[in-house]
Amino acid sequence: MNTDERSTKRFSVVARTRMAVALVVAGCLALVGLAVTGQASTPAGLEFVQVGHWVYNDAAQSAFHVDGSTNRVDARANVPGAESGSQVVQGDDSGYVVERNRITEFDKATLSVEESTPPPAPETPFVLEIAGGPYLVYRNAGQIVRLGDPTATVPAGGPLSRPVATLDGTVWVHRVDNGSICELPKGAAVLTCTAHLPPSHGGGLTLVGDRPVVLDTTGDSLHRVGLDGLGEALPLGIKLSPSAQVATSAVGDRLAIADPERNQLHLIDISGLDQDRPSAKPISVELTKGSRFNGPVSSSNVFAMVDETRGEVLTYDMAGKLKSTVKVPGQAAAARLAKGEDNRIYVDSSDGSHVLVVNGEDGTVLDVDVDKAANSQTAGAPPATPQPPSGDEPPPRQPQRTQQQQPSPNTQKAIPPVARATPPGAPKKVSATAGDGSIKVSWSPASDNGARITAYRVTWTGGSTRVAGSARGTTVSGLTNGTPYVITVIAENSAGVGVGASAKAVVPAPANRPAAAPAVTANAGADGKVSVSWTQPDLRGGTLVHYLVSATGKGERELSARSTEFTGVTGTATVTVRAVTKFGSGAALTGAAGSRKVTVPVASGPPTITITQVKGKDGSLIVSVIADGKGAPATCQAEFFAKTKPVACSGATNLIISEVAWAGSITITASIKTSAGTATDSWRGVPTVGGGPLLWLGPMALVGLRRRKDKEVL
Repeated sequence: MNTDERSTKRFSVVARTRMAVALVVAGCLALVGLAVTGQASTPAGLEFVQVGHWVYNDAAQSAFHVDGSTNRVDARANVPGAESGSQVVQGDDSGYVVERNRITEFDKATLSVEESTPPPAPETPFVLEIAGGPYLVYRNAGQIVRLGDPTATVPAGGPLSRPVATLDGTVWVHRVDNGSICELPKGAAVLTCTAHLPPSHGGGLTLVGDRPVVLDTTGDSLHRVGLDGLGEALPLGIKLSPSAQVATSAVGDRLAIADPERNQLHLIDISGLDQDRPSAKPISVELTKGSRFNGPVSSSNVFAMVDETRGEVLTYDMAGKLKSTVKVPGQAAAARLAKGEDNRIYVDSSDGSHVLVVNGEDGTVLDVDVDKAANSQTAGAPPATPQPPSGDEPPPRQPQRTQQQQPSPNTQKAIPPVARATPPGAPKKVSATAGDGSIKVSWSPASDNGARITAYRVTWTGGSTRVAGSARGTTVSGLTNGTPYVITVIAENSAGVGVGASAKAVVPAPANRPAAAPAVTANAGADGKVSVSWTQPDLRGGTLVHYLVSATGKGERELSARSTEFTGVTGTATVTVRAVTKFGSGAALTGAAGSRKVTVPVASGPPTITITQVKGKDGSLIVSVIADGKGAPATCQAEFFAKTKPVACSGATNLIISEVAWAGSITITASIKTSAGTATDSWRGVPTVGGGPLLWLGPMALVGLRRRKDKEVL
């Protein structure tokens, strides 16, 4: 290596060293400048975790900041005129007092009111304080308002269950009307729906390992939510009521599900979602019977709930052990639970007089008296006698604001802009009516979201079709009768494809084909009673609603059974039976009539009976009679020391006397009975066997003979 090369190399090393030193010095100077001025721009893409919690105090008409690490109030912003029970949410630079009819923004640095805007719906929203937010989710109206940059109002197309959000700022929502599971990434203005719960299934969302999971309360199972839909079901091992609420996230391998209707808190083992091993049995904790609960909300190690009836905050660990029970000061009936980004759970009393801070590590609960702080603190100033936090760091210095007139909180501005030229919302009032091999579907227009709707896509299992954007219905043909179909309608515009809405399942069937006639059987007695039964006819693809059954002079009945009885019938009557059926949601159809004529017998006179023969066989006597009821139903009996059971008789009839013995000549009596009276006949002689008389004597005969002799002597 020559001298020039060595000199060049040495200069390069020295230059690099001096440059590194210069950069360090420059960095230190920048930090000193930051410490002196307190101002610096935030690097792009850098996110800060929001520490603490804001609450609105009704009495002081102010928003107060509670530092969860020190359990004290350290800032106050005057926001007069807000309604009682208002929520306060925070973003990176601003806080927002959220009322049902107004959102008031204040600057977190100057603690002065900036402006007020109207919300998209007059309801109390669900709040998410996350990266890119905060977000206000108006669940009933199906609207998602992002107060962060860029502001936007994103329509969901229908009502929503409780949302969740992942650490990257993605909001996940569940449409309760059609089961869609949709995501709104950070900064996006359009929902993307990647999965659906089965039709008519209820559920809710939670997070497991910062990934969305849906709880199916109808199927009693958990499913991962992926790009290709719902993952395999993880059975819960318990039966849930439809009103069960799942925690915002899992704690370790346990997910809390509160079921107040059944007075239970369940801790479900969710390890089976990602690991090929069986789940452990659920842990169930008894809740106070009859109480109304808010929650559960989860932190890293504990779950928290509010018993609104008893006015208590309850915290549990992942094993179901009760960690603490603390009364909520003030009006506990409307106490509000909020999960902070600092791994604490905050419980606001309804008037904002107190905030209970739940330690996310051990479940301990501490009370922060906001009323007391309000009486000793002016707007923007720290408490009169602040207690320094633990450690060597001084208490946080509050930014001072210049004395200036605050803008009126009633100052109105336009609502955060609705995203323009985005895919349309879901069609409304989607309904379907079954026909013969077809389904007629109709809907109301979807929200166009800033771009004209160009088409509606109608889909079903096995096919789809597109119709014009001005259409409000169509008929789907070529379907299989007897097969259920779910019809889904999706709107399209120049920005893309919107969220679908589905009608209830319907079953195509041949139109106007009522059921066939049933086969009817009817029997009448002399007492005017008519018994009727019938077979189920060919329903021709319809669903049986009921039967219409009538008899002459007795009106019509609606029955689901296939037999009935009429009384007080006289003469000849006609009994008629018809099946009423229905196809899907169509009108009921009355089928063909099956009928039977029946005559109620009338006796022409008293009955008669004649014994024609008595035979003996296998220890029994067979008494042959001629019975004549004179046109009326009759019953006959035979007697030899005891009477036989009555049996129906007409004409030549055999009456059987079982398990008897006799000797020589005996006496048999036979009787007949109808509605017109009774008659008897007696026979005396020796029963025959094979054509001749039989003399047989046994113990039973001796007893019978002895008794008869006793009677003759008397």
